[in-house]
Amino acid sequence: MATLAAENLWKYYGDLPALREVSFSVSGGVCLALLGRNGAGKTTLLKLLAGLAQPAKGRVTILGRSPRDAAARARLGVLGHGIAVYDELSAIENLTLFGRLYGLAAPRRAALEWLERTGLGHVRDSLVREFSRGMRQRLALARALLHNPDVLLLDEPFTALDDRAIAVLQLLLRDALAAGRTIVMSTHQLREALELATHVALLVRGRLAHFGERSAEMLADPGWLYRRYGEA
Repeated sequence: MATLAAENLWKYYGDLPALREVSFSVSGGVCLALLGRNGAGKTTLLKLLAGLAQPAKGRVTILGRSPRDAAARARLGVLGHGIAVYDELSAIENLTLFGRLYGLAAPRRAALEWLERTGLGHVRDSLVREFSRGMRQRLALARALLHNPDVLLLDEPFTALDDRAIAVLQLLLRDALAAGRTIVMSTHQLREALELATHVALLVRGRLAHFGERSAEMLADPGWLYRRYGEA
């Protein structure tokens, strides 16, 4: 059984189809780079996969269940465009709160571990409103990883990160893949994404123009995929 599957997904905004007949499936240990130009439908697709929006047609399953099922949601980690952390709480308070919401047995201990792993241990007691955009992005990533989800859905995870933070993120995601997690990440930063990806999906005007394993051509020349399939 696929860890995550999309079957014939359609999504409309008014009369405009944002997604058309999108189908694919991925299993554990797969990192899918979801690529496409602005307006191609990447964020819309991630919202459907996360259960944050409903398709007009088709269905999504996470471990055989609807993403809106409580058991499936508990196995999801989501990083969206909105950072979704609390400005007036400290970093440790944020993660401890989310750890309690996730039902972790030792939420503060998990929070401390992930603050260290994301390079934020030294500011654990600082208020999030004092953080830079990149630090907030790392905290949001720690929130998404806190409960060791089976499926990670990441929308532009490299946004506002410096080179050191990008290296930390890539290491954390490689660890997640080695542990058998499934990752779907939407990004415009092709080189960073393709270094991690095992598979690639390209959306063009709401359609899945390409889905398959990452190739040597893609890694050597990140623009190759757009030239080959971008006008499909």
